[in-house]
Amino acid sequence: MRFRRRPRAREPEEAADPHVPPGPVGPNALRAPSPLHAFNRYEIKYLVGEAQVPQIREELRRRMDPDAHARHGGYDVISLYYDSAGLRFYWEKIEGLRFRRKLRLRNYGDRAAITDDSPVFVEIKQRVNRVTQKRRVRLPYHLARRLCDGREMVPHEPAQRAFLEEVLALIVENDLRPVATTGYQREPFVGRGVDLGLRVTLDHRIRGRDRDFHLGAEAENRFIVPPHLAIMEVKANERVPYWVTDMAAALNLSVVRVSKYCQSVEAFGKAPRSVFHIPDDHLEDASRPVRSHR
Repeated sequence: MRFRRRPRAREPEEAADPHVPPGPVGPNALRAPSPLHAFNRYEIKYLVGEAQVPQIREELRRRMDPDAHARHGGYDVISLYYDSAGLRFYWEKIEGLRFRRKLRLRNYGDRAAITDDSPVFVEIKQRVNRVTQKRRVRLPYHLARRLCDGREMVPHEPAQRAFLEEVLALIVENDLRPVATTGYQREPFVGRGVDLGLRVTLDHRIRGRDRDFHLGAEAENRFIVPPHLAIMEVKANERVPYWVTDMAAALNLSVVRVSKYCQSVEAFGKAPRSVFHIPDDHLEDASRPVRSHR
């Protein structure tokens, strides 16, 4: 599968430890100030049976490198999504608007280790036609909450100001509030050689909740995607290599338009289940509560 060629920024690798800054991003990287990470990507998602994961993992390891920040093969990702009372961002995704956005707080690592001083990312992720754009800054958790929940400007570096003002305006103008939390175990791989800029992730045990929105809360979660399924995300600057699409075809993988945020909204009955919802029928485990993101 080939896309129209255009220069794209290479995404900094998502760190397992948020204290570790992203590494060099290559000569074609977007020249954003270091306190604000910004990058554009094409994204394709596949639904994968966990029984297929060992074969996929073997192929990925043969052609790609493990993410250097992924200790012990992976890390946990916890995200808190904000939306309006009418779920504007949810409906923009469901209706397939060519320009759409969402706001989230994201933490990489162990939920139990999150404190007020833990670094988290404040992110605006948006879609423009077929391109995914993500901008984010890293703040201590207490400042991120003060910004997003307290709706006030927080101490920041000069290069962060314009982005934080945009976040604050987005929150105030749309009366955003926490709506859903998602968590999963991410297994990341990065391209090498001719595939430099390629990133493939396998997300397992995808869970969520619709209350107790502190990222470190000792709260009850539930599977929002049946646990016998994983989601493989393929992210590329310009094109997806043929070997990836050939592998997907050989394994009969399905391309999905799934959004973990939308999946969580629908799983908790905040909106009717859309045509993009991954069903949990014939699987009793999918509704069994789990106690944490670990």
